[in-house]
Amino acid sequence: MSADTRFLLIGGTTETGKISGISAAAATPEMVEHTPPADLEIVEHGQPVRAPTAPASPSRCSTPAIITRACAELGDFEIDSVAAGTAYLPAPPVVHLGGQPGGDIRDSEPVTDAEALYTAGEDLASDPVAEEVVIGETIPGGTTTALAVLTALGERATVSSSLSENPVELKREVVEAALLEADLQPGELAGQAREAIRRVGDPVLATVAGCITGATAVGSTVTLGGGTQMAAAAALARHAGVEQELQLATTPYLVADESAEIEALAEDLEMEVTVTDPGFDKSLHSSMSGYLDGEVKEGAGMGGALALLDRTDVSMGELRDRVGTLSDQLLTVARWGAWCSQGRVRVLGRQSPR
Repeated sequence: MSADTRFLLIGGTTETGKISGISAAAATPEMVEHTPPADLEIVEHGQPVRAPTAPASPSRCSTPAIITRACAELGDFEIDSVAAGTAYLPAPPVVHLGGQPGGDIRDSEPVTDAEALYTAGEDLASDPVAEEVVIGETIPGGTTTALAVLTALGERATVSSSLSENPVELKREVVEAALLEADLQPGELAGQAREAIRRVGDPVLATVAGCITGATAVGSTVTLGGGTQMAAAAALARHAGVEQELQLATTPYLVADESAEIEALAEDLEMEVTVTDPGFDKSLHSSMSGYLDGEVKEGAGMGGALALLDRTDVSMGELRDRVGTLSDQLLTVARWGAWCSQGRVRVLGRQSPR
């Protein structure tokens, strides 16, 4: 991996992500606001700090932030955690862009600070200048806001899901309601990226699209680590005038989701796709089995982190071992937190389980 590579992980939240049945980014809709801070903290610190627990799907499939963290440890690269509309600030160090959490896209103007976040993203990714900028995201319900943005821009309206069965009809109903509230027809906002974000998007899409624009403007190559959400961000950048080549680094679990049509969507947007297989089918550890069943698939920059690790001499077997170890450590921390919350342990300051 080049020493001149920056990795930005952008986290944010919306009221859209709390719609029941939309996302598997948390065990319950009420917990989704904790997922982005927890993901950023796991990548930065190896465990949640201010967030109350590690994110997990309703079936307890673990967060992809664990895989991203393991890749960074083994590949010896740094990741900058960026808060762009999180419900609360994760533990430092974190870049705070000052954005507000997004609203429900079925309500008027869900991203009131879209312009400011877009500009903040431009500034973030362009200074300091890097040879390559890798960008990831963590935002529950982000595929639904991505679907709304793609529809408003007139692009291929297909997205994936963190659930094993993509709730496509539910997402389309939400998007139809959002367009109705915004008084928009499909394709009406072609060429109006910031307006599409403001009216039917989310704060992370605003920031990532700005990052793409800022990075390409100073000559950096851009790799988007993720799936259809990152493709939607690329679509926004294209509609904002970005013509440079863009890379999409993703996982085989995302590509296997036929409802996403990710390769066709990437081709529409003139993006080259890199797929890195971590070989989770070769592991017996429960933290990885959910991916084989079609859960989660991507997120927290996982595809980008895997692609960077693949440039090193580290084997995917070593990665799987490290993912298992980190998952076990997080489970221990989660149990410790549960004991404390039940009053079974008196906590004086920050302690660790013994």
